[in-house]
Amino acid sequence: MPKPRDLRARVALFFAAFGALLSLVLALVVYQAAHDLGRRLIDETLSAELDDYLARRERNPKSLPPSTMVLQGYVHGEGDSGEVPAYLADLPLGWHDVAVDKLAYRVAIIERGGTRFYMLHDAALQMRREERFMLFLGIVVLAATLLSALGGVWIARAVLAPLSDLTARVRQSSAEGDDRPLADDFSEGEIGELARVFDRHLLRMRAFIERERAFNGDMSHELRTSLAVILSAAEILLEDATLTDRQKLRVRRMERAARDMAELGTALLLMAREESAFGVTGGCVVADVIEHAVDRHRHLLASKQVQVEMRLDGSLELATDPALLDILVGNLIRNAFSYTATGSVVIRQDSHGFTVADTGRGMSEQVARQAFVRHFRDMTSMGAGIGLSLVKRICDQQGWQVHLESDENVGTSVSVRFQ
Repeated sequence: MPKPRDLRARVALFFAAFGALLSLVLALVVYQAAHDLGRRLIDETLSAELDDYLARRERNPKSLPPSTMVLQGYVHGEGDSGEVPAYLADLPLGWHDVAVDKLAYRVAIIERGGTRFYMLHDAALQMRREERFMLFLGIVVLAATLLSALGGVWIARAVLAPLSDLTARVRQSSAEGDDRPLADDFSEGEIGELARVFDRHLLRMRAFIERERAFNGDMSHELRTSLAVILSAAEILLEDATLTDRQKLRVRRMERAARDMAELGTALLLMAREESAFGVTGGCVVADVIEHAVDRHRHLLASKQVQVEMRLDGSLELATDPALLDILVGNLIRNAFSYTATGSVVIRQDSHGFTVADTGRGMSEQVARQAFVRHFRDMTSMGAGIGLSLVKRICDQQGWQVHLESDENVGTSVSVRFQ
């Protein structure tokens, strides 16, 4: 049976188990004491009856042994014609418990002057009393267990009240706020020490958040500024008529690399934010994002015999950051264009999601299982192993599902489901 994780439940369960065990032990002790007392009373009754009968027999040798509903006596010796039941004949001297069919007897056997005297006491009544007493003790054990559980709940509520108050304060504390230290209200004992630990962690968390915000802000500004300079320079160079076609090709590669860097930086900065910080104000049309990504990466197919087929549903809008969706779609399309030498790339999009399928070189089963692992790349990959892991992180953050199927030398299909 698994242990409950809730402290109150654990305390209540402990008290219930302790109360049940204690009451059960006490019940067994009381029952055994009552059983021994009952047997001792019966034995004393048999002894008294034997002494009384022996005294009467001395006065009158022909006196008959007692024969009542509870007591039955027998005599076996010279001059006594009474028959002793077979179940008594072989018993030695002393005290015995004898069961005959459904009857139970306590038997005392003594010998005087070569004559044996048997005295039986019907134990059925005593056994019924013990059964009723055992039932009563069982009810007492159950009642004690229930009371222990209720007492455990009350004690747990009283004992854990400071911890509950600390939990509520911690729940209300904000990592970005400047609340009063928890130790001010919980200054003693283990709860006070726990409050001080929480205070230290909150201070470290707030300091980390401030450093992270400063880094993201500075990095975003500096990175965007540098990339803007590179893109502006590339744009000016492309308008220079004195450049040869070979030089313009290199400048375009620089421009694309700078734009890819800008997209990756934007994605990483967006992923570093909390979900509530996205600030989505409207929806983005998925089909428009896909078309834009295809046009932006079509240069990768310039020297290839690859046909691009798109089946898009322009009615699907998502309430998400367009930059994140563009990065997700762009990574999948760039991979499909980059690793497909001949054949086709088919992009299907409906009201539930989209799929990018290609006839490229595909992946082995082992590589496909690790495709979404960050920085994983096989020996033939040209990338840094960031694209698919970034796709997986975006999907996980947005609550989408991504599924990859690939066969080596056949092709790869990646599906993203928004619902």
